[in-house]
Amino acid sequence: MMARVHDHLSEPAWIRGCLQVLALGFLALFLLVPLTAVFVEAFRRGIDLYIQSITDPDAWSAIRLTLWIAAISLPANLLAGIAAAWAITRFQFRGKQFLVTLIDLPFTVSPVVAGLIFILLFGRHGWFGPFLLEHDVKIVYAVPGVVLATLFVTFPFVARSLIPLMQAQGSEEEQAALTLGAGGWTIFRRVTLPNVKWGLLYGAILSNARAMGEFGAVSVVSGHVRGVTNTMTLHIEILYNEYMFSAAFAVASLLALLAMVTLALKSWIEHTTGGKHGY
Repeated sequence: MMARVHDHLSEPAWIRGCLQVLALGFLALFLLVPLTAVFVEAFRRGIDLYIQSITDPDAWSAIRLTLWIAAISLPANLLAGIAAAWAITRFQFRGKQFLVTLIDLPFTVSPVVAGLIFILLFGRHGWFGPFLLEHDVKIVYAVPGVVLATLFVTFPFVARSLIPLMQAQGSEEEQAALTLGAGGWTIFRRVTLPNVKWGLLYGAILSNARAMGEFGAVSVVSGHVRGVTNTMTLHIEILYNEYMFSAAFAVASLLALLAMVTLALKSWIEHTTGGKHGY
């Protein structure tokens, strides 16, 4: 009887085979082939040039800045994402839906537009520009602007990973702990955090991956200052525009390796949690 109920969901073997071939072909064409091309081009002129390209002072500065920005944005996103998710899923207040909309804003606004917003706010002729200039504080065309732009585009990932998960779990365990006399911090540390740890880690990985690979927003606010505000993505663009293709692909291969590590961690979490990470 159950087999008959699900007969309408089954397809002939040849259709399933065609769909699988189509999916694998799409992945090979748009993922595996470009990824392979990056590594082939990176090592085309030998390992010595590859090492020289990634140890170049400007390249090394871009690598350090990328990792530094990721190290700054990750804990900030964790704190803000946890606070936003906890407020939205555990409390009722005016403006709650507006807060949810704000969290989704970086998903809908182009990163280039986000960069222009920071120029409008903190640029020399922006709203706060004269005040910053008077106090000799540089935000745009400096590292702080790159950090702010990265935070803007990466903020939603942690919150959006936790909100569905915390809504699905409900607050019964937390209420039970409250009736037993546990305080707010104890409830968060002993009940809430263990229940959402996998969703939190999943969101952190996505946020970190976006921080390292962001281009549009940081391109606008960085000023492309070699050795100062160039991240790995911006350094790759400069090398490519200067026809230094092997060096550009060498740095790109490092970025691709970081992306592959991130993908492996993401897949491991999905396998560990059975896909129940909430995002």
